[in-house]
Amino acid sequence: MVARRFVVRQGPAAGGSGEGEAEEHEVEYDTDHGIDILRFQIFSLTSVPPDLQKIVVEADGSVVDDGTDLESLSERLRVVVISEGEGEDAAAAEAARAQEKSDEELARMLQAEEEALLLQQYSVRNDGGEVFRQRVEPYMNQVLMYEDPARQEAARKTVPIHELEEKALVSLAKEGNFHPSKAEENHAFLLQLLFWFKQSFRWVNAAPCDSCGRETSNVGMGNPLPSEIEFGASRVELYRCNHCSSITRFPRYNDPHKLLQTRRGRCGEWANCFTFYCRAFGYEARLALDFADHVWTECFSNLYGRWMHLDPCEGVYDYPLLYEKGWNKKLDYVIAISKDGVHDVTKRYTRKWHEVLSRRTITSEETISAVLSSITRKYRTGLSTGALSVIESRDKEESEELSKAAYLEVETTLSLPGRLSGSVEWRKARSELGQADSLSCSSCPVRKCVDAHVSNIYEALSALLSHFCDRKVPKERIIEVFHALKMMMLNLKDANFKSRRATLDKKTQQLFEDICSFIERLFAAVSLKAELGTDGHQSVTVVGNPINSSLALPVVLDAVDEILSNYKNNIFCTEGNQFPRGNRLCSGSVLASREQLPIGIVCDGELMNF
Repeated sequence: MVARRFVVRQGPAAGGSGEGEAEEHEVEYDTDHGIDILRFQIFSLTSVPPDLQKIVVEADGSVVDDGTDLESLSERLRVVVISEGEGEDAAAAEAARAQEKSDEELARMLQAEEEALLLQQYSVRNDGGEVFRQRVEPYMNQVLMYEDPARQEAARKTVPIHELEEKALVSLAKEGNFHPSKAEENHAFLLQLLFWFKQSFRWVNAAPCDSCGRETSNVGMGNPLPSEIEFGASRVELYRCNHCSSITRFPRYNDPHKLLQTRRGRCGEWANCFTFYCRAFGYEARLALDFADHVWTECFSNLYGRWMHLDPCEGVYDYPLLYEKGWNKKLDYVIAISKDGVHDVTKRYTRKWHEVLSRRTITSEETISAVLSSITRKYRTGLSTGALSVIESRDKEESEELSKAAYLEVETTLSLPGRLSGSVEWRKARSELGQADSLSCSSCPVRKCVDAHVSNIYEALSALLSHFCDRKVPKERIIEVFHALKMMMLNLKDANFKSRRATLDKKTQQLFEDICSFIERLFAAVSLKAELGTDGHQSVTVVGNPINSSLALPVVLDAVDEILSNYKNNIFCTEGNQFPRGNRLCSGSVLASREQLPIGIVCDGELMNF
């Protein structure tokens, strides 16, 4: 480890007006951390995103890159901003190069595929694909249940739709997108539905005792009761309580409508119910059946123009290599099943297709294709010519995508975790713990910090506190005002985001009368306005884009809580000790360390906390 102090001079952007615009920043840095961390440190000081930085040694004009010896560098560096188009083109070209295998490696892989296909001839069953068909076709009955309008309506009633809509729009607004397209909005809602489902469904390792609720141990399988068979439970696990010895039944229900009530299970129940929810909200969705004992969901993203992987058990989306690279899973068949047919999508989930082929011994590749085509034709009978044309066009595009996918290189910087759902013992027994247990730092999203409302809120509250300080308003009165302000903001936050309204009682109106101008300034910062009704009661409602208030309300509540805590602990507003603290970061781009990440990391932190 070598500690270095660099002086980084930020030069003008390409085509800038000259040297006079340069600014200098000091960076204390441990060279063992590598250039990526150095780029992020420079980013935090200059707001130049890492992928748009060109770092130059001022002494000799050499460019600092991954192969540079950071210990031998001159202390004076210069960062030049690459133009956005140039940066995007360079990044795209580099990504394309990284994805392409060398000719030699590709040749070896193709030879291994030929050998695996040759060996298949001697190891596959000659049953015309009947065993394979029996593994796949029964799931068609399951996915067709998703299409029942009454079931879909029941599913929608269990979802806090307005809350998820608000979270979806807030997530887009945090990226600076306050007026998203329908495709962007639908995509963001789907992700929020995934996160909500992850929190609302319960994983079952061993069913808790029905009598006392305590831990149980598995004692085998039981025969399903007629009431269990009615909802597709052909298997029933039995558990004996470790404390009262009672027997608890755990039926493995396949009826998604029943799962809306039980809200528990393992990957089969999770994927079944979540795919049902996706269909209930109009998404093109299908069940992804992994013959190596896992199930997840795929949805067609109109935003991306392709099918996207979602795993509700893990809270993961668009990481198809999670199983092979993260869990170290030995895949063989992954079949996507929907009302419109069945597809072999295994190539989406592997970069070791030649190895996967060696494990595909149920039947030949030609027979698999024939069986899947036969099932698909059966369930597309009756579709209109227009509908069939759309589906077949999408099938063709997917087929072309999959034919290339298996030959792409794995991104070496991508760190994927082992399985997170289920007990450690259960995951270990399935060899799904993997080698990584967390995301790499590079997976944390870099995004624009949209926080003008934060500065406006803090300035409004500071002005109000200064007013109280100048007037020597008693502590008790200040606490009373901020408590009333907090209750009003809580009422607004809990209301439907599209039509927020809170009516002020007479006591609150009286508290606000003497500080009317300060309250109006705060309301403006939160995109609120006060209205006087015909009955003489004053109310507060949203003005403008309601998402502005959705972003601002958590900020003002957090600030008001801090103010109340300070006063209750006798930390008063005095000159030189103002709220808020003056060293708060704002604007520019940030590495959002408390966001909801795509790999099962769920947290509710707001972007304004630094």
